[in-house]
Amino acid sequence: MKKLFILLVLMIPLLFGCTGIPEGIKAVDGFEVNRYLGTWYEIARLDHRFERGLNKISATYSLRPDGGVKVINKGWNEAKGKWEEAEGKAYFIDQPDQGRLKVSFFGPFYGGYNIFDLDKKDYSYAMISGPDKSYFWILSRTKQLPKATLESLIQEAKLAGFETDKLIFVNQD
Repeated sequence: MKKLFILLVLMIPLLFGCTGIPEGIKAVDGFEVNRYLGTWYEIARLDHRFERGLNKISATYSLRPDGGVKVINKGWNEAKGKWEEAEGKAYFIDQPDQGRLKVSFFGPFYGGYNIFDLDKKDYSYAMISGPDKSYFWILSRTKQLPKATLESLIQEAKLAGFETDKLIFVNQD
């Protein structure tokens, strides 16, 4: 029984420790979830295994009956010649007007989804970080961003400490 208790205590950080926000990053305030709903296209990201080899990546957000957000991530796997899709759920960590959520695609395991830059006028682009600076995405409502906008976002991300020289630019064609 004692070993089980120790195991459970050691598991708590694993279950809940991935919803943090990187040092120096602040989630946007004045966030309006209803304006964020719908489809976003991935413009750029840092590499991670669950999107490796995918193009034409999009994320579609809708409200869940329990007050959370339903997440459908979809991408084209060229090697397999088929679409891959994952359904997840997200919930606000703090206040619903702050762009800080926890998202899960695998049972009780949640990761941080921190919106730290957002076009608040039109909700046309967003920059997202995970719990640390190894997770980073630039999203857009359109399949491409104007060059000047993209360059400005990349510069902002670089100044925030993200490894922008390692960005993967997603083929949306």
